[in-house]
Amino acid sequence: MENIVKSKDNPIIKLYQKLSSSKKERLQYGLFVLEGLRITEDAIKEESGLSHLILTSAAAEKYGDMLFQTDLRNARTVVISNELGRKISSTDNTQGVFAICRIPQKKNMIFSENGKYLVLCGLQDPGNVGMIIRTADALGIDAVIMSGSCDLYSPKVVRSTMGSIFRMNIFTENDTEKLFSLLSENNVITSAAVIDSNAMPVTECDFSGRQAVFIGNEGNGLPEDISRRCMSKIIIPMHGNINSLNAAMAAGILMWEMKRFG
Repeated sequence: MENIVKSKDNPIIKLYQKLSSSKKERLQYGLFVLEGLRITEDAIKEESGLSHLILTSAAAEKYGDMLFQTDLRNARTVVISNELGRKISSTDNTQGVFAICRIPQKKNMIFSENGKYLVLCGLQDPGNVGMIIRTADALGIDAVIMSGSCDLYSPKVVRSTMGSIFRMNIFTENDTEKLFSLLSENNVITSAAVIDSNAMPVTECDFSGRQAVFIGNEGNGLPEDISRRCMSKIIIPMHGNINSLNAAMAAGILMWEMKRFG
């Protein structure tokens, strides 16, 4: 195979590594990275602005026929050595499939009738954020709103979404005042997920109409000023010796309960 890139100083490889390691670089270039066959296929299928497809020589032999049959007219394909693929990989056993995607332009939030929304307020664990987005996709949540949470386009978040990042409506609004104003203007009922014996058990909540549930930081929960501004406080009833759940697990239960009302 000819023209195999072997140097880490290749401009595209240097760009990939910058984007992989730095939020600042992702914002500057308006690009983010992918690693893995499945998520790259999802990006191509969902027409998600692929700018570069990077394959190791082994991956090109194994997956090339399948990937090259897809519409890659707007993407540049680069084949690199297997050794270089191992160097730029963020996993122990890389498939040798990498890509660079364009970050979508910021969209205005659209609130559908009877829409169900989850607000991630201050979440910092990329695995939790990615799993929540994936679960929201599976359950048919209308949108996830990021507020003061970790970088949506970090490799760990993207990988944890398992492709749902390309299918879900995901908005970012870090200004609390703007966020609550927007929800109020669109008649969205807000609930704060808290650990408070006086809160309403989620199993007893009426989630009819437009609803947004706020879920807080993994260690500290929701800030008091946020929970106070929500229209109600809700809790997941628990038994035994545990009084809190992993953020992604809690979010899954809350979204399931919301979707029981449409």
